[in-house]
Amino acid sequence: LILLVSLTKVKKKTRETKEALIKEVRQRFKTNSRFFFGKNNVMAIALGKDASSEYAPELHLVSKQLQGQCGLMFTLLSKAKVTSILKEMSFADHARAGHIARERISLPEGPLPQFAFSMEPQLRKLGLPTKLEKGTIVLYQDYEICKAGEPINAEQAKILKLFDYKLAEFKINLVSQWGKEQGYSSLEKSKKA
Repeated sequence: LILLVSLTKVKKKTRETKEALIKEVRQRFKTNSRFFFGKNNVMAIALGKDASSEYAPELHLVSKQLQGQCGLMFTLLSKAKVTSILKEMSFADHARAGHIARERISLPEGPLPQFAFSMEPQLRKLGLPTKLEKGTIVLYQDYEICKAGEPINAEQAKILKLFDYKLAEFKINLVSQWGKEQGYSSLEKSKKA
């Protein structure tokens, strides 16, 4: 069974962070599956870009869906088993501009000892009502970072990251599948219906 998997879009990460996330997913499927992440065009050529160049019947339909951040999963497991495992696997991540806030987050008035005094101008520039008192940054009034159901702007995303609030989620979605017996089927259409 070949499954096309799509990675949810999250803010750019360092190479080490991305590799750690993928390594954890690979570790979970280590004994019965194989993942391939590479250039979409190269993977499409390997599967076959059209009916005349495909490796097996209907494989070119999988290659047509190779778009964005995605990869191929070759597995001995059933689609139901893979789906249940992937539902369990999601990783919290920092939200970026445009993300819809899941909850209301506000900061209470008071000192912010986690930040060095030199950060105060940067926090003020982001819109936080701060001042320096005896070398400590103090929030001189309550501050609402974001409201539930509203999109997050760039400044809010930076503030959320500084305070280590992770509102986004990294997860793997199944896009389509192919098997020798059952052939090709798109899994996205059934989710949208």
